[in-house]
Amino acid sequence: MHVIKAFTAALLATLLCLSQADAAGLEPAMQAKVTAKTKEIRAWAAEAAIVDAVKAYNAGKSPQAAGMDQAKWGATSVIDPFVRGLTKTPAAELLKNKRRASNEVLAEAFLSGADGGKVAFLGKPSNWSHQGKPKHEQPMSGKTWQGDVEIDASSGLRQVQVAVPVLDGRKPIGSLVVGLSLNALAK
Repeated sequence: MHVIKAFTAALLATLLCLSQADAAGLEPAMQAKVTAKTKEIRAWAAEAAIVDAVKAYNAGKSPQAAGMDQAKWGATSVIDPFVRGLTKTPAAELLKNKRRASNEVLAEAFLSGADGGKVAFLGKPSNWSHQGKPKHEQPMSGKTWQGDVEIDASSGLRQVQVAVPVLDGRKPIGSLVVGLSLNALAK
């Protein structure tokens, strides 16, 4: 019994140390990998399939978004035709190809229009809109954003999210958020 209590205490102490290290940020070598991957993601955000999808969404030519809000989104199943449709667009196919080519470094990816509503994704994200949140607002000001290390609610993986602007010329029109699997990046 004492061995179990000692093991449990040691395990809890280890987990506490790990969570404190995560809160402090990434080690320099891992941050360098995240930075390099972010540069790639910026290039993806400039591809025609991504830019065209965001332009169509912003122009109201994407009927999927009509009437969607967080309450409806939360009640919508991952197998709902609306949700599945957003995983089958040319922009979503581009993201799937990037995931396959990345050796599973991409834990998740979602594309948002100017209002934060979803245009395409790999799998249903937790929120319909990220408007008002730094992961959308910073890219909408033309800047790159990087979040803290987290266990993602929708994928269950230890990751760090990065977000980049989708640009029409030099004007931000949307955001591309990608969750990078830290385990896959470490390989």
